[in-house]
Amino acid sequence: MANEKKMVEQITSMEEDFAKWYTDVVKKADLIDYSSVKGCMIIRPYGYAIWENIQRLLDARFKKTGVENVYMPMFIPESLLNKEKDHVEGFAPEVAWVTHGGSEPLTERLCVRPTSETLFCEHYANIIKSYRDLPKLYNQWCSVVRWEKTTRPFLRSREFLWQEGHTMHATAEDAEKETLQMLGVYADFFEEDLGIPVLKGRKTDKEKFAGAEATYTVEALMHDGKALQGGTSHNFGDGFAKAFDIKYLDKDNTLKYCHQTSWGVSTRIIGAIIMTHGDDRGLVLPPAIAPVQLVVIPCAQHKPGVIEKATEVYERVSNIARAKIDVSDNSPGWKYAEYEMKGIPLRLEIGPRDIEANQCVLVRRDTLEKKVISLDDIETEIPALLADITKGLYNKAAQNRMNRTYTETELDSFIETAKTKSGYIRAHWCGCEECEIKLKELADVTSRCMPFGEQGEQGKCIVCGKPTDKLVYWGKAY
Repeated sequence: MANEKKMVEQITSMEEDFAKWYTDVVKKADLIDYSSVKGCMIIRPYGYAIWENIQRLLDARFKKTGVENVYMPMFIPESLLNKEKDHVEGFAPEVAWVTHGGSEPLTERLCVRPTSETLFCEHYANIIKSYRDLPKLYNQWCSVVRWEKTTRPFLRSREFLWQEGHTMHATAEDAEKETLQMLGVYADFFEEDLGIPVLKGRKTDKEKFAGAEATYTVEALMHDGKALQGGTSHNFGDGFAKAFDIKYLDKDNTLKYCHQTSWGVSTRIIGAIIMTHGDDRGLVLPPAIAPVQLVVIPCAQHKPGVIEKATEVYERVSNIARAKIDVSDNSPGWKYAEYEMKGIPLRLEIGPRDIEANQCVLVRRDTLEKKVISLDDIETEIPALLADITKGLYNKAAQNRMNRTYTETELDSFIETAKTKSGYIRAHWCGCEECEIKLKELADVTSRCMPFGEQGEQGKCIVCGKPTDKLVYWGKAY
């Protein structure tokens, strides 16, 4: 028992030190290991399995909208990167450069992709000729490199995994429709599969993507009240098309510039899952992306027939969930703590008395509630419980967001709230970048987004007092 207690205590309490709790969880749940390459992480099999499930679910959602997967080179010639001025300026501080091939200096530096807009644009300029070629709806799953100064596992690393969609359209209206459609795909994925409520809205011009006309975002609030940008969708207008001369011959026999979008999410999602749903026992995984959705644990397995019956039950549940069985000689208490740390959504316990009564015990990871069910009802009870776990996770996170959302109309009270509380602060803003910068200086917050459905209400700018109908959610962010 002492060892079991010690194992659980290895995770620092989130109330004591949230940052240390997060690091403990990603390490002790076997999600990552540190690498000899500073700022880069090794994603271990359990962590990568979570990413594979995220990738599988999102990829299916993308393809339902007509998106096709492609793959672009890892390297971008400097001259190609420099074709779009705003874009290159936005990424310049984070770019890693290749200057030698073997022992020979390169005639032109190659950028290790921080994002692939320029490569897609070069390709699109070669293949788009007519309105019949549009739209082009491409996405790639890959890694990118951004030379971050401060890194944290999943949240910010110098190399990370992501997907980046890049689409081309005939009209500005089509591009805007695509931009918002993909934002909706992200929002549905976060809420329906991950149990994470998000704010959907537009970024301020200061916070938008380099080279974009408009950036839209889904923002999630973590357990500690800090925001995390879950995914972004950008409308590039025809800026890149003009820089790369991407034109098509329209039905009226005139050449026109294409309109472009880009959208992406990354392995930061795993960080969001940890910090939204996790607790002091470790991970709490939404069933949709959990590598193992249910673990079968035989109790008193040394007694005749227990392992055999547990195996029979395991084979049945394997048809309805991603399952595993643990027949190791570790004690049941050790196993409970281990799989709670791993965040497995459901635990099925079965022992001699259960076998006699034709029943088993199901334990939810999110609430630790136990439910005794008949073995005859496994096929209906388990899917229902898994669905209820996702709903429960969503409701708990939504309650946390509601409890940590404040509305302010006066600058002094805004500053006090930002200083003493964590979460979102709703306040009007005039649209002036100077006021946005001033608020950062005074309250150490950034604009997270201007949520859809909350614009148009008249108020006064929290900084300068000018009348405005723009409402912004502000906060500290990862």
